Amino acid sequence: MTRTALALLAPFPLLLLALPARAQPMLPPSLREVRFDQRLDEQVPPDLVFRDESGRSVRLGDYFGRRPIILVLAYYKCPMLCTQVLNGLVRCLLDVPLVMGRDYEVVTVSFDPRETPELAAAKKATYLERYGRPGAEAGWHFLTGDAGPIEQLTKAVGFRYHYDAKNDQYAHASGIMILTPGGRTSRYFYDVNYSPRDVRLGLVEASDNKIGSPVDHVLLFCFHYDPAEGKYGAAVMNFVRLGGVLTVLAIGGMMFVLWRQGRRRAGRGQGTAG
Repeated sequence: MTRTALALLAPFPLLLLALPARAQPMLPPSLREVRFDQRLDEQVPPDLVFRDESGRSVRLGDYFGRRPIILVLAYYKCPMLCTQVLNGLVRCLLDVPLVMGRDYEVVTVSFDPRETPELAAAKKATYLERYGRPGAEAGWHFLTGDAGPIEQLTKAVGFRYHYDAKNDQYAHASGIMILTPGGRTSRYFYDVNYSPRDVRLGLVEASDNKIGSPVDHVLLFCFHYDPAEGKYGAAVMNFVRLGGVLTVLAIGGMMFVLWRQGRRRAGRGQGTAG
């Protein structure tokens, strides 16, 4: 890949991340490090202090302990990728049959320490309007903070990014994370488009099956999370087991029906003989 081609791709970090492995050594060292390092079951520090969209100081732990959390790391002045991440999340959540603020919360944290609560409030207003469901205002939080807490949070969840001073932009990975109610990393979903099924199952699983429908719990038996792909795939052996159970139940049900029919015929025969 020529320098000219790389220069054309430079403003598009998502495309840079998608380059084949053989092209990675041609990238600047800073961009080779831009990625997610999955740190499953890592405790997110609850005492990190940020500011919410109203300017009030909050601890991350203030959002723990109640319900699973979708964590989004996105800076609000991002010219492209962060907006696509948030747009993709809204599209996904509109097809997730769970209620924001009751079943789960969304916490969006800017990783640019220069950004302000005013920017966060404007971003929140935009996405609440796009989401358009009642109660979301109390369930979706937009935070800003100082460099120290931001660094600790991004390290804890394995979010690696790089500031490009020349263009005053950040090169960063695209994706969202799901935390357990206690604030431990549970699932990572990559790209800017998210499967409603995967996000729903991730939330149900992170809640220890305390939310979701019986169908969701059956789906969790049939699908397993693949950390390498950042999505849920079919658990073949579980499908086989489930198929075996259903077959046994079907045979048992058929035998019960035949037994009942046999008893009825025998009863009629005795009545006729009498």
